[in-house]
Amino acid sequence: MNLETYKNNPKTAFLAGLYEKLEWEENEARQMAEKDPSMKELVEGEIASFVEQKKNLEEQMVAIVAEEKRKEDEESLEINEVVLEVRAGAGGDEANIFAHELLEMYMRYADARGWTTKPTEDLSVEIFGKNVYRDLRWETGVHRVQRVPLTEKMGRVHTSTASVAILPIRKKSKFVINPAELEMEFSRAGGKGGQNVNKVESAVRIIHVPTGLDVRSTVERSQAANREKALQLLTAKLEVLKEEEEAKKFAAQRKGQIGTGDRSEKIRTYNFPQDRVTDHRIKQSWHNIPEIMKGKFQPIIDALHEFEKTGGESVGKENVEE
Repeated sequence: MNLETYKNNPKTAFLAGLYEKLEWEENEARQMAEKDPSMKELVEGEIASFVEQKKNLEEQMVAIVAEEKRKEDEESLEINEVVLEVRAGAGGDEANIFAHELLEMYMRYADARGWTTKPTEDLSVEIFGKNVYRDLRWETGVHRVQRVPLTEKMGRVHTSTASVAILPIRKKSKFVINPAELEMEFSRAGGKGGQNVNKVESAVRIIHVPTGLDVRSTVERSQAANREKALQLLTAKLEVLKEEEEAKKFAAQRKGQIGTGDRSEKIRTYNFPQDRVTDHRIKQSWHNIPEIMKGKFQPIIDALHEFEKTGGESVGKENVEE
């Protein structure tokens, strides 16, 4: 058990202190029995009591943290603002084309849902609307496309990838960034055609030195507004990074999980020659790729919700290849 984790949590710090005290007393009793065998029978009862009390305290701390996590998860589902980022992966030009197609697919889906979209950078868009994080959270990961590129003269199928990240924007974040760990750069915000949106340095780029993460905001009119937006986005990225690390630690213990939320995890394949989209996490496939790429992928979202609801007991309708 990682006692430090519980000591650093205000809700379990007191219980962790009691646990630590019992642990010390138990060790003292064991050492006493080792030094003086005649005391062994006398302290055995005390040791058993210490072990039982520690077990009860551990169960209480685990329950408190689990409840805290449950409430955080419920609050997360109420988040109505996300930043969706798409990045081209392996596959050169074809990967870049696919990345832009994915972004267009999500924007069409958002439009059909009545959500508001606001492009921020190339292949990045803010999405506002009811249930936006609840329904898009599982899109994070590697999306793979298999098809014959337009430039392919031999008719060979190529495989390319793009990664998607869904970053929830929380109005009140518990994550605290140390200002000393940040570097800021300012520049003029450029508009379409290369012209400057304004003549002052309103664009802001923030670098988080310990992780190397950097974000840039140019869409707001003032430097202060862009700085606030960039900080908000950086906080979201660091929160997701922390959640990914935590999810990996406990992944084996989470029955029926859809995924770790790690953007390096391969989650879906779009096979154009076979007109099939496959979600590898729930082992289910859908056909009619042209319509899906137009943003009509609600059945996939619904299937992911159903998988979560049933705890992963029921998998997809088709056996699929990884």
